[in-house]
Amino acid sequence: MKAFDSSMIKTDNLTYEYIRRDEEGNVEGITTAVDGVSLDITPGEFIAILGHNGSGKSTLAKHINAILTPSEGTVWVDGKDTSDEANIWDIRQSAGMVFQNPDNQIIGQVVEEDVGFGPENLGVPTKEIWERVEESLKAVGMYAYRKASPNKLSGGQKQRISIAGVLAMHPKCIVLDEPTAMLDPNGRKDVIRAVRALNDVEKITIILITHYMEEIIHADRVFVMDEGHIAMEGTPRQIFSRVDTLKALRLDVPQVTELAYLLNKNGIPMPVGILTIDEFTEALCHTR
Repeated sequence: MKAFDSSMIKTDNLTYEYIRRDEEGNVEGITTAVDGVSLDITPGEFIAILGHNGSGKSTLAKHINAILTPSEGTVWVDGKDTSDEANIWDIRQSAGMVFQNPDNQIIGQVVEEDVGFGPENLGVPTKEIWERVEESLKAVGMYAYRKASPNKLSGGQKQRISIAGVLAMHPKCIVLDEPTAMLDPNGRKDVIRAVRALNDVEKITIILITHYMEEIIHADRVFVMDEGHIAMEGTPRQIFSRVDTLKALRLDVPQVTELAYLLNKNGIPMPVGILTIDEFTEALCHTR
């Protein structure tokens, strides 16, 4: 039975505790990684979840794919409760997961074989597998590399192959857990561009876990996590309007946002929450 028809992802008071045990199995300590988080994400949204290391953002991500299940509270993915084992197969088809290290996800010797691996496991007919492989590789701009060996590709290209592999399973939602953490700036841009296209064109719900501020400026909503809680929530502009709060949470802001903030502080009127160089230039021209 569906719990929430209008939600793609919903969490209610989600709490997750890591329990450390000694060699005899006695509890040594408990760390609350996610603490009472309630979210409601609708189909087709582009959500960014920010936070410094240890804030709980990756633990939260693993609940959306039912890799972890809550210590307390509930998570629904496409209306299905993740704690019910009977739902796991459907949940993992609805919500695909991309991790930070593409080498851990790529298993095929040829790009197109790797992308076809997921749908093959789902029992998709062969003809349809090849159609899905083609459309997925085109969606991430990697169709020209379909016959290549993944080992010969750059980090950014490998990560786009990982995303294509998830996309070929036709998920309604893709969760990307720091997908650009191991990439150079160009690789990061390529991956984020591919992710945005999946959201804009394919209308796939995107949940992007990151600590790179410049990656979130196109998100519909941003959640900032700290010590397992949601510390801030809003549009990118609302979030970037609160530079002091972000700094207190040990997060950087994009250079252009910080520059506008510092100019404002020093008596040159600039709008708060500037997101791009174009916005900054336009605002600066209007101050003259």
